[in-house]
This record gives sequence, C-alpha cells and structure tokens, in this order.
Amino acid sequence: MFKKIVVLICLVYGIDSQSQSLKLEEIMKGESFVGVQPTNGHWSIDGKKIYFEWNPNDDIDKSTYYWEKGMAAPQLASAKEVAFSRINLKRNPSSDLGYYIENGALYSYSVKNKTAKKLLQQTNAISNLKLAFESGVLFFEQNGNLLKYNTKEGTILQLTNFKEGKEAESETEKESFLKSQQKELFQFIRDQEAKKKWNTAKTMDIKSDFPKSYFYDKSIFENLNINPQGNFATFRLTDKVDVQSEKMETFITKDGYNQTPDTKEKVSVKNLVPTKFGIYSVAKDSVYYMNFSSLSHIQDVPKYYGLYENLKSDKKTDKLVVIQEPIYNQDGTFAVAEIRSQDNKDRWLVKLNLEKNTFEEIEYQHDEAWIGGPGIPSDGFDSGTIGFLADNETIYFQSEETGYSHLYTYNIRNKKKTQLTKGNWEVRDVNVSKDKKTFYLTTNTTHPGNRNFYKLSISDGILQPILTNDGAHEVSLSPDESTLLVRYSFKNKPWELYYAENKNNTTLHQITFSTKEAFKKYQWRAPDVITFQAQDGTSVYARLYKPQSEKSNKAAIIFVHGAGYLQNAHNYWSNYHREYMFHNLLTDLGYTILDIDYRGSDGYGSHFRTGIYRFMGGKDLTDQIDGKNYLVKNLGIDASKVGIYGGSYGGFITLMAMLTAPKEFASGAALRSVTDWAHYNHGYTSNILNFPETDPIAYKKSSPIYFADNLQGNLLMLHGMVDDNVEYKDIVRLSQRFIELGKKNWSLSSYPVEAHGFKETYSWVDEYSRILNLFNTTLLKN
Repeated sequence: MFKKIVVLICLVYGIDSQSQSLKLEEIMKGESFVGVQPTNGHWSIDGKKIYFEWNPNDDIDKSTYYWEKGMAAPQLASAKEVAFSRINLKRNPSSDLGYYIENGALYSYSVKNKTAKKLLQQTNAISNLKLAFESGVLFFEQNGNLLKYNTKEGTILQLTNFKEGKEAESETEKESFLKSQQKELFQFIRDQEAKKKWNTAKTMDIKSDFPKSYFYDKSIFENLNINPQGNFATFRLTDKVDVQSEKMETFITKDGYNQTPDTKEKVSVKNLVPTKFGIYSVAKDSVYYMNFSSLSHIQDVPKYYGLYENLKSDKKTDKLVVIQEPIYNQDGTFAVAEIRSQDNKDRWLVKLNLEKNTFEEIEYQHDEAWIGGPGIPSDGFDSGTIGFLADNETIYFQSEETGYSHLYTYNIRNKKKTQLTKGNWEVRDVNVSKDKKTFYLTTNTTHPGNRNFYKLSISDGILQPILTNDGAHEVSLSPDESTLLVRYSFKNKPWELYYAENKNNTTLHQITFSTKEAFKKYQWRAPDVITFQAQDGTSVYARLYKPQSEKSNKAAIIFVHGAGYLQNAHNYWSNYHREYMFHNLLTDLGYTILDIDYRGSDGYGSHFRTGIYRFMGGKDLTDQIDGKNYLVKNLGIDASKVGIYGGSYGGFITLMAMLTAPKEFASGAALRSVTDWAHYNHGYTSNILNFPETDPIAYKKSSPIYFADNLQGNLLMLHGMVDDNVEYKDIVRLSQRFIELGKKNWSLSSYPVEAHGFKETYSWVDEYSRILNLFNTTLLKN
C-alpha cells in the first residue's frame, strides 16, 4: 500500500526525464516559466528601428522595447518613443508629409525632418482619418459626421449632417384645434407667424451651403466612409433589435455583493436584422439607398430547408445581406464592395456606381455550409482580402473556389478574372508592395503546418521562396521593403524576433532571446506530425508524442484542441504551450499522446473546414476514434487504456466521446465545455448548425446534454464560474441531468475567479493535477 502511494505522488508532482524533472507547479506558470515572448513587432517610420512589446525582466506586464542594427541587445523605449511608435501615419508614398491622429487630435509629421505639428484639437475628438485624392486634403470623422480639411487653405468644411433621433414634426403636423382657432381669429397671431417664417427663410438663405439634417432612428448608424474625391459618402443602417442577453453570476467581488453582468446573445434567427446601404451625395445634398434585389441567387434557400415541412414554400423572398465599406482605387473612379448574406452562405463582390445608385456583380461565391477560410472571414459583418493594384482597374481578392483559399485578380474594364496561386495549400496572408506590383504571401505551401513566406510578381506570376523552413514566419516589411522583421517559432522553440534581407532563401538573424534557463534545461520534444486515414478516407494530421519503448505503459491520451476552427498539429510553437509541456510530462510517465487536427480544423481547405456542418460531434469525433485505432494498431496501445481531454470545443468533443461513444474511452476530462449549442453565441454557432428555430435536428444531435444517459466511463468536468464565453450555466445544466438520471461516475470542479481562459497559476495547477490524477487512476489501474 505504501509503495502505491509513493508511486502516485511521483506521478502527480514530478518525474525523472531526459535532463530535468517536470513539475506541474512550474510548467503551469506558462510564460512565467517559459519566458515572455515578443509581440506586436513593427518598424519605425524611417525603417531604422524595430519596436515590439516584451518582458524579459519579470515585470508586472510587457513594455515597449526597440532594436536597430549594431545594438548588442534590445533596449527599453522612452515614454515619448512609445507614444510615437504606435501612431498610424497616413501619407502618399511620394510625399514627405504624413498625418495621424493621437488622443483625438490631428497632427502632421515630416519624415525627412522628424518633426510633428499639431494641426487641430477640439473638445470633441476626431477619428477615421483618410487621405483624399487631392494633395493636402484630408477627411475625418467627428461627432458621427464627415469633415473635409484642406491643409493648404486652412479650411474645414462639414460634409454630412447625420443626426440620431426623429426629425421634429412640422407645425402643421402637430397643430391642435386651439392653435388653428387662434390663428383664424386674431391678426396678431397671423402677423407673428408670418414674421417667424420670414426670419427662418432669411436664416436658411445665409446657411444654404450647409448640409441638410438627415435623421436616423431605431437603427444603428455605422461604417461612415468617404470616397477619395470627397463627393460621395456611404454608410450602413442596421435595424435595432431587442434580443435578450445572457447574464453571468459573479461571486468573488471587491465589495462582497454578487454581480450579474450581461455576457452574450444566444444563437437565434432573431439576430438576423435588415440593413440598408446608404449614399450621401455632397453636391446634391441628398441621401438615397441602394437596392440589391437583383443580386444573383439572392432568393435561393438553403438545402436543409427541404428537411422541414414548415420551411418548404413557393414564396420567394430576398435574403438579408450586409454590405461592407467600399474599397476605392487611388483617384476614386472605381468603387468595389463585398456583400454577405446573413446566413453566411453567400458572398458577392460588386462594382458600385455611387452617382447612379447602381451596381454590377463581379464575383459570386457560395458554400452550402458557410463562407470562410483564410482571407474570407467567417463573420458576415467582416470584410475579407480585397484591394486595387497599380493599374487602378484591377482588384485582388481570395476565394475557396478550388477548395483552398487562393489569390485572384479581376480587371474591371475587360472583366478578366485570373487565378494567381493554385494547389492543395492555402494563401494565409496577403500584403502588397508600395508600388502595388508585387504580392508578399504567407502560405502553407510546403506543409499544412508551416507558414512560409513568398514573393509573387504580378508580371510573371512566379512564387519566389523567401522563408520556407519548417515552422511559422510572421513577417513585416521595412518601409523601403529591403529588410524583413520576422517573428519565428518551431515546435519546441518559442517565438523570437529576427531580421533578414528581403531576398530569396534569406537567412534569419536573431534579435531577442526570451526563453528562461529553467525552461532550457529540459530537452523539449519536437513531436512528429503524422497523418492517419479517417474512416471516410480523409487524411488527418496529428502531433504524436511517443515515450521511450522501455518506459511505455501502453496507455494513451487523446488531446482535443479548442476553438473548432484552429490548427494545433503544426510545426510551430503552440498557443497551447501549457498543454504542450504537460504532454512532455505525460510522455515521460510512459503515456503516448495524440493531438489531432480533427474535421473542422484550420489549414486544410474548405472541405475539411466544413466537415462538421450540421453535426458537431460527428466526423470531428470519429476522427478522435480513428486516431485511437491508429495508436492501437501501429503503436501497441491497449484499447482499454485510452483517455481523452480538451477545453472549450475540446471539452465539448470530450463530452460527446464519453456520451455518444461510451465504450471507446475509459475516462475523459472536459474543460469549459459547451453542453448545449442552443445556448452558445450567434456568430460561431449559426455558421455550423444554422439556427435552432429552423434546424432543431442539427442542434439536438450535436449537443451532449441530450445524451447524458449514456455515461459509462469516468468523467471529470472543470469550469470557470465567471466564463463569459461558455457560461458556467452550461455545465450546471448537464450536472442536473446527471443527477436526475442517477449517474455517479462524474465530478465537477469549479473555479470561482476564472473566466474561459484561466489566468491564475494556482487554478491551472489545481486543474491539471486533477486531470493527471484522473488518468493515472483510471488508465493505469491494471
């Protein structure tokens, strides 16, 4: 008995490893143990310095540091440098003078002389600064309206006059019987009325060039924008809807009284709201709205409607759509905008004629599941990759037309569409050179788990490799485009900053050294990224951690990453760095770990991304089971000694595994888990499962709470009580189901001060001690 206790203590708190024992108390400190990695790297305006956020000295939080060639190590930036390093300078490439907004005031800045000058500061802050096509002319927003500032003439003109609320009723509309009677009976009243009208008319004559008031009521006024010529402003009106928000109970408070803040709105058709795209003509001082009823497929209905009798109808109605801010070419002669259906199954690109209030369709994209992918946000209210090239008549954009997100161009004049990249890989990020003749692309060309960097000349269309080693490269070009600032990491090497020449197959030179000595003492594994075949024939990628054969205990643990649409079986440092270190600890104990990029994960194209449509807990779960079978068949794992765990979406999959495939896993730990998708947020859930009111079948078969009676294995649930993402109520509702069903082999650990992402080390240690104890006691009991 004593021997068993000693063994268990060793398993929980530390182990002899390759070079140093790992302890939960240390690795669960996260970056405090690893070292704080640099973030937010960017160039100074002149391109001589690199600024970034860093904390190499264990301060309370990060500070701004800088580095330039010749320095032995980065230095702490002064407060003045910090403020200036964060400005968003807007200037034409050929101009020395640029402009920026700081603390609501307008400044100019001479790049040559390095001098700033405050141009305008008022009580009401200004924002949304834009450069006009005309040199020296600026547009900005103040009090919800657009103003034009001519820096050469020193004049400021208000271009729009939008006002929230209702327009005051005219005297005629609200005139009562008594007022009419007074006017009818008394000359004095009639004289006073005539005098008032005369004075009003004179006043209006004086202000005849000031824009009329346009009122908006019961709508959200947003996306106010101006074209480069300054003659048309556009905006969006979205109907206000009264949708009930979830409330969260907070118990640990400063004053000792409970609080119940609002958190999120649940998924519902009630969140689909009409929008209008408005145009304001400065010359005509008039507002009009564009009608998009002639868009192709605007009246198409989703295929799943055919499953429900109440949704079958011969009546045709336009889909609700959202139009984004227009994108203009340099002189404003062309305007292009992106339109999304609010069920997020359709995306249009259109050319706008603001003067004639018409549009011409350029591109139509459709996905019966949902539109998404790199450069194409899954949120219909966000805009994707789109812009104009040097000729001012060709746009570029991304599309999943081939099944992978690739880069395309479209010439507005000759209507020629060209695919610039192709292959079974994705364009992850797009940047254009200053002359707009070259693309700089981040891709996963060499491996789904890499982030490579290429140069693509528009003239020849050839991909030129710049950074293609395994790992991830986050790249920022210097202002003169001669040098690269690179944030790079590998599977077992955290993020650091480097610089490199902008040339083919360049070499990285390290700037920061962030990892701590305690972290470096351990020989961290670089897990193999393997593939196995799912039962439907799809290749699935996973990280594999294998113990030394003599230490193997023939038990395995499947880790399920969160977020759903996220990638973790890659070749760079994981956001799940605590889990990565925990997996090293488990491997030292003899466990085999498989970390799977299941169906719905990022990085593998649209078919893989949408593989969970209308059934979460379907292919994403069978991928976990197929991964388990791979371990049993190829690595000698005992099928009865396999556990599963994960957080958020990973917690959800763990619940679905334990409740819908109860014989597959001996035990599971579900962290911050969704238990009922009808109680999750709108944007994420409606893409995958449609809406509970229109597709209840999808919600019922995807929600663990409906399968609570199937629990057989040992289940540990862990949840933060102030989680404003997946409510604590989620796990409480499932717990009540277990209680009512008489289930005994489950437990719940609650964390009163933790939200969705834990912050406190003591919470992480408690959480993972319980997880480790679960697996040690259930998988190693024989």
